[in-house]
Amino acid sequence: MSFARTAFLDSAAIVADLVERIRPDAWDGPGLGEWDLRALVGHTSRSLITVATYLQSTADAEDLPTPESYYVLIASAAPVDPAAVVERGRAAGAALGVDPASAFRARIDDAAAVLDTRGDDDLVPTIAGGMRVGAYLMTRVVELVVHGGDISTATGLPVTFPPAVLAETAALAARVAVGLGHGPVVLAALTGRAPLPSGFSVV
Repeated sequence: MSFARTAFLDSAAIVADLVERIRPDAWDGPGLGEWDLRALVGHTSRSLITVATYLQSTADAEDLPTPESYYVLIASAAPVDPAAVVERGRAAGAALGVDPASAFRARIDDAAAVLDTRGDDDLVPTIAGGMRVGAYLMTRVVELVVHGGDISTATGLPVTFPPAVLAETAALAARVAVGLGHGPVVLAALTGRAPLPSGFSVV
């Protein structure tokens, strides 16, 4: 199994284990920004839903050859409506129903079932354009790892991802920064030369 597939399935399972440890009385508590915890977990589950959905279709061309090109294009395109993002997260959270942990786990099963039918080099449509399955999966790994960390912070529950997954996620974020013209800023921060600007983000 390729690294992208293993990283995606392992990261999804780790987040599912984390979600199963959330206390029943915590779901309406703080999550991230305007999201409560249910909306944050719902937004995270979209990383699974898009795999199950996009991989059922085929793209005609490879518009985005790498995971970082996906993020660079999205960041460089027309501004995203923050209110729409917030609402999608809330809707996804509501869709988790009365047993969010089981629903999250079921979304992994859905994604894995569709993934079994496609090869890493197959072209699939995404919101940003046609991509190889392997490249798109790595964007989902980033979402699962980053938001898994957000869920951990919001709940106080520990979460641990494999070192190789963390290394690739961090490297991918650095490549996105370079693609957006922020390479020197990130390099200076990583080597202790200067702090990142307040509110800095590559996603």
